[in-house]
Amino acid sequence: MAQKAIREYDGKALFAKHWENYFSGFHYGFKSVLVTSGEELLKKAEEHGFEWLKQEPLVAKPDMLFGKRGKNNLVLFKVNKPGDVTLEDAAKWIDEKRSHPVTLLSGQSGMLTHFIVEPFTPHTQEQEYYISATCVGDDDVLYMSAEGGMEVEENWDKVVEVRIPIDMDDADIEKEIKANVPSDIPDENKTSFASFAVAFFKFYRDLNFAYLEINPIVMLDNNEMAILDLVARLDDTAGFLMKDAWGEIEFPTPFGMEDQSPEEKAIAEADAKSGASLKLTVLNPKGRIWTMVAGGGASVVYADTIADFAEATGGSIADLANYGEYSGGPTTSETRFYAETVLDLMTRYKDDKGRDKILIIGGAIANFTDVAKTFTGIIQAFEKYADKMKEHNTRIYVRRGGPNYEKGLKDIKEAADRLGLNIEVYGPETHITDIVRMALEK
Repeated sequence: MAQKAIREYDGKALFAKHWENYFSGFHYGFKSVLVTSGEELLKKAEEHGFEWLKQEPLVAKPDMLFGKRGKNNLVLFKVNKPGDVTLEDAAKWIDEKRSHPVTLLSGQSGMLTHFIVEPFTPHTQEQEYYISATCVGDDDVLYMSAEGGMEVEENWDKVVEVRIPIDMDDADIEKEIKANVPSDIPDENKTSFASFAVAFFKFYRDLNFAYLEINPIVMLDNNEMAILDLVARLDDTAGFLMKDAWGEIEFPTPFGMEDQSPEEKAIAEADAKSGASLKLTVLNPKGRIWTMVAGGGASVVYADTIADFAEATGGSIADLANYGEYSGGPTTSETRFYAETVLDLMTRYKDDKGRDKILIIGGAIANFTDVAKTFTGIIQAFEKYADKMKEHNTRIYVRRGGPNYEKGLKDIKEAADRLGLNIEVYGPETHITDIVRMALEK
């Protein structure tokens, strides 16, 4: 499956275009504009049908295929300042953000060129829910939670997973989804949420999405729905079938990818063809600390922790060589390719101070990724690069939990010992970032 990401604006426009066919009984008041400058936004407000830009409080944010915009301080809405955000406020903010390069917490850098502007939706945290669907192996999987918003990854243990085989009929799909609606959704909303979830999954499958996430979906009174944040990837191999359903959809280049290295581009291409998530940003090709982290949230935590400990132990943030993740159930071969790419980069340059190289293989407790299967891919990469890793005095620190983690940890420890590699292995009983302290205090 060749996956291609689309803008949040285009994903919401697809919902609006097909809403009545799938979500009859619910209402979605699609109000959204995509602009490249404050001047364009001001002109848009003068067009028929866009008077709301001058009449309602607004929210503005970049629409360039990267997440965690709130944590990157890249969302303008009324809690950032006294009063509501006006049209003029949004135009000024957009022009300020597009006037200089921006570096994300992930290390990606570039210019902001596209922004989505919408009305502000007053609501409470209790009205926010999470829903997403993607392909994992041969099945589709639906994820639902009563707790949406920026911290959904930190609260993943509250997310309900519904695995739906490709050959399950519609009646059984509906029955399975309704039977697994999160128990902590308020009773008065359970029936409505269940109906919406069933329609959401059918929409995801019929429109040939490879991944579709709304976080959060806000359920207001009278079945009014507000899609606050959306991430979507389409299966572009179905493009010839979906020409009318998709319309003139755009597949933009993700933020920060314009000046990628060959290795970063190779991982991005692998990511586009995978149902998993494979990300790599090289921060310093001569850095001594390299990571293979499972999970987007975990990758941020590890990067921050490495930066803090590096400076505290006499190094600097420049010691961190890369940023990235492998997650979402990658295959053994996908993980091997990812690991070989990282190890190849890691063993190109000796540390200019003669220090050991450090490889952090970390992650939280996996939800559905088979740890043993991904570690098999990493072990295969070790076998290819063992001699080079020993030339660089590489010390490896592993911390992982999740399905089959005991076998994965046992296999990687035995393989490293057999290859003569210096490794320490820990399970979920060890704090997620404690291996960073162990590595850098030595």
